[in-house]
Amino acid sequence: MIGSNVVVAGCVLALSVAVGLVAHEWAHAVVLRLARVEHSVTYLPGKSDGFCALLTTRPWAAVTPRPTGREPAWVLRFAALAPALLAIPVFGLGLAGHVTADAPIIAAAAIGWLACSIPSPQDFSVAFHAHRLLDRTGEPDAHALSRAD
Repeated sequence: MIGSNVVVAGCVLALSVAVGLVAHEWAHAVVLRLARVEHSVTYLPGKSDGFCALLTTRPWAAVTPRPTGREPAWVLRFAALAPALLAIPVFGLGLAGHVTADAPIIAAAAIGWLACSIPSPQDFSVAFHAHRLLDRTGEPDAHALSRAD
């Protein structure tokens, strides 16, 4: 019985990370869409050398904003940090007492989801330097790329 719980919890953890990575990018995209900033969402971008390389070395999804330069910098900052809001449901479940050591499968799902709610270093870079991105909008290759790695 204990062994099957560990296997199921491991599978749930992997699944919650996979879903969470895509949700992380959707969080960026939702904020950009609500702010009417042009953007594109790409799933499994880039080339890969096989299935393992696809899963481990390539982003699973990427959001590329295409600002015109007229947007306020706070919109890009909020979009970059929006994945942190994914932690709210997990904290709510934790406060309600549903995420406990007695429920390892739920705890594994919560851990995987929380891992994906942390903004990446690239997200923090966009948040801190959004004004530079808006200043460079006319230059080639000036758009920030948010990637779920």
